[in-house]
Amino acid sequence: MTAFSGLVVFQALFKILDFKRGLSRCFAHTSHTAAFHHGTVMLMLIVQVLVGQRRLRSLDLLVGDPMITQILGLTALPDVSTVSRMLSGADQRSVINVRCLAREMVLERLKTQKLRVVTTDFDGSVQSFKGHAEGTAVGFNKRKKGARSYYPLLCTIPQTGQVLDLLHRSGNVHDSNGALAFIGACHAEIRKCLPKVQIESRFDSAFCNKKILDALHLEGVRFSASVPFQRFPELKQQVSNVDNWQRINDAWEYSESSWKPDSWSRGYRLLLLRQRFKVQHKGPLQLDLFEPRDYIYQYKVVVTNKVGQHPRTVLYYHNGRGSQEKLFGELKQHVAFDVIATKTLNGNRLFTMAGILAHNLARELQMRTSSPERSTWPKRPALWVFQSLGTLRSRVILRVGRFTRPQNRLTLNISAQPDVQTEIEGYMAALQKAA
Repeated sequence: MTAFSGLVVFQALFKILDFKRGLSRCFAHTSHTAAFHHGTVMLMLIVQVLVGQRRLRSLDLLVGDPMITQILGLTALPDVSTVSRMLSGADQRSVINVRCLAREMVLERLKTQKLRVVTTDFDGSVQSFKGHAEGTAVGFNKRKKGARSYYPLLCTIPQTGQVLDLLHRSGNVHDSNGALAFIGACHAEIRKCLPKVQIESRFDSAFCNKKILDALHLEGVRFSASVPFQRFPELKQQVSNVDNWQRINDAWEYSESSWKPDSWSRGYRLLLLRQRFKVQHKGPLQLDLFEPRDYIYQYKVVVTNKVGQHPRTVLYYHNGRGSQEKLFGELKQHVAFDVIATKTLNGNRLFTMAGILAHNLARELQMRTSSPERSTWPKRPALWVFQSLGTLRSRVILRVGRFTRPQNRLTLNISAQPDVQTEIEGYMAALQKAA
């Protein structure tokens, strides 16, 4: 009996991607004296995340499940202490190799889609820890003030909803710390794989500085970034002086400005934007009347080198960054991105990468078994309407099954509803056709 019979679709995906061999190559330089190869342990961590277990201690719940041993190719699973020791002894080279594997998978998908424009979003996310782990530090933490944390910087691809790469950092750094080199490296990898593609990037106000914007412009990358009012007080006067706001839609209006900071050698297109929204006046209300509301404005400024595009197009494109926040939420909720598993830096990096790979594999499964449902829209949403890993887990993965051997042929019998049966058979048929 198995509680995870739906993993059979990921078993087929691993075979198509030759994923096990790729993981083994990531740890080819490590010692092979251990009972379990490091690549197998890494695969076990990925499978653990896929089935919804967030802690190393939860590995005990997988022991004895035949579907797990089938995927790993083992007769017995390593215990928690064995996995913990291997993570604690991980080296930086292993982490770099796993990052390269994850990046190659995403780039291969982009190459398959033959896109003319590839969008990259960059932002950081806090990983909090109650105790003390190597490389953590006390920094900005909105939810758990004073807690030690990591603050990785992620590069995501909105068209596929995948994480291209991430830069691990301690929790006491600014958003833009190490960002210039990381952004350049991500774009270099994209250009190496897709030399003719146009790259565009979106940033929040933390990345709005002269070095990053100039480097992007020289590389031919089209960008947009929010401009912080706190760092450039002159912007307030620029906004106040506007008396000819032009309409974009019912909520947004715009004006363009030629202003630039004195420290910048070159100027870029500057869009002054204001949004009209409703604010409730709190207080005693008469039940037979509508709630009183009033319209006020909220302002923001966007700097971009997208010349010739209508401000509406630039605004929609820049506001599409919200999809990355949803992606961060899915990472933390479904692949344990907010969990710090060990007290060693490289061990935590590998555990984080296991979650990233699990997320990317769930996206890859859906992209391989269905056609894109969207074209390239101004906000750059994902080309597919994805199910979250949580939905995929509850519908497909967490299905009771039973292994039998009729006529000495290993067969998996799955307890499934008709619609779930159709979904699983659809995945398997599409994967077999792709193979």
